[in-house]
Amino acid sequence: MSSSAASPPRRESGNEPAGESVTDTAPAEIVLDSVTKRYPGQRDPAVDNVSLTIPAGEIAVFVGPSGCGKTTTMRMINRLIEPSSGTITIAGRDIAAVDPDRLRRQIGYSIQQAGLFPHLSVARNIATVPGLLGWDRKRIAARVDEMLELVGLDPDTFRSRYPRQLSGGQQQRVGVARALAADPPVLLMDEPFGAVDPITRGLLQDELLRLQSELHKTIVFVTHDFTEAVKLGDRIAVLGTMSRILQYDTPAAILAEPADDTVAGFVGADAALKQLTLTHVEDVEVGDCPTATEDDPVDPLRTALAHRDWQWGLILDAQHRPLRWVSADHLTHATSLRGVGRPVTGTVTLRSTLQEALSTLLAESTANAVVTGRRGEYRGLITVDTLVAHLGQLRTDLTPPDRGRTESGGAVDDSGAQP
Repeated sequence: MSSSAASPPRRESGNEPAGESVTDTAPAEIVLDSVTKRYPGQRDPAVDNVSLTIPAGEIAVFVGPSGCGKTTTMRMINRLIEPSSGTITIAGRDIAAVDPDRLRRQIGYSIQQAGLFPHLSVARNIATVPGLLGWDRKRIAARVDEMLELVGLDPDTFRSRYPRQLSGGQQQRVGVARALAADPPVLLMDEPFGAVDPITRGLLQDELLRLQSELHKTIVFVTHDFTEAVKLGDRIAVLGTMSRILQYDTPAAILAEPADDTVAGFVGADAALKQLTLTHVEDVEVGDCPTATEDDPVDPLRTALAHRDWQWGLILDAQHRPLRWVSADHLTHATSLRGVGRPVTGTVTLRSTLQEALSTLLAESTANAVVTGRRGEYRGLITVDTLVAHLGQLRTDLTPPDRGRTESGGAVDDSGAQP
C-alpha cells in the first residue's frame, strides 16, 4: 500500500502561492457532482454521471465487480484520470483549478503491491513527498521516524532497509507511511490489501482503523470484498456498471435493507452473520483468565486453575505475548512452565471485528479468542458467552415490533374478530 511509483515531478521551492492549495491538513469533504468519464472510441462511458458526498474525516468504500469503474472514479479525485464532465471539489475547492502535480502532493495515494521505489531505502521512500515540498532534512528525518513508529515499525530497524528486504505486510505499512508523510487531508487507497495473505490482511485492516482513529483523514477506499467494505467503511458506495451508484449508505443500513437484488448479491446470504463485522472487539466487554510468564513458578497458576472457575490459563513470554494454553491437568506434575500446554494458534486485536473473533474462536481448541494489543501483548479473551450475548442483542435490535401489540405497547383487542 503506497503512493504511486511514477517518476517524481519537479521539486517545489516551498514559497508558491497559497491559492494553489486544495486545503490545509484538516480532514476535507469531497463532493463529486455529475462526474462522467468517456474514453475516445467507446460507446458507453467508463463512469456515468456519478454524484456523491464524502463527509470530512470518514472512510468511504467503493465496492463493486471488476471493471465497473470504481478505480477510475477514485483516480479522478487526484486527476490521475481527468473527468470528461462534472466537477469534483475538496473542501469546497474545484480541483480543476489546482495544478495536477501540486494536487497529488496534497492527496495520499496507496495501491496494491506496495509500489515502493525499489532503489530507495525505506526512509527515502517515505521522504518522497516531503522532499518534493521542500522540507528541510532535519524535518524530513524526524517525520520519517514518526511515520515508521505510527505504522508499528521500529525506525532503527527499518529506515535503512530496502523494499526487497521487507515482507509484504511491512511493505504495505511503509506504503501507508509514505502516503501519510506530508500529512495530506485526503487519502486514496486502491485495493491496498489485495495482494497479502488473509492473516496479514486482517492485521493491516486493524492498523488502518487504528490510524484513522488518531488521524481522522478523509479516505476513499476501493475494494471488491464486501466484508472488507463493511469492516472499514463509515459509508459504502455499491457500484454497478459505469460506476452507477446502486446504494450509498452506512454498512448497517445496507446490511439491514439492500436497495435491490444486485446489492443483496454483494451482501450475500449471511447478512445476519455480517452484522458481527459492525462491532469491534474494543466495543464489547473482554474477558480474562489466569496468566503467567514462562519464568514464573508453577504453583500460583496451578492454584488459580484448581480453585477458581477457570478451565484454561495462558503462558506468556517476557513481553507478555501469548504462547500456550494450559489447563489444570497440564500442570499436575509440571515443575516448570516452559514447554507445557498447547500453542495459541490465533489472536485478534482490539480493532478486529466480532466476526473475525468468531472465526479465531472456532479454530482455537479452547473455544476462546485471545485479544492482543498493538505490540502483541495479552489484553484479554473473547469467549463463546461474549458472542452469544452480543448475538442475542443483535436479534433483539433487528426483530420488528410484535404485530400483536399496539404502538403504545398494549395488546390488540381482537375480541370482535370473526373465526
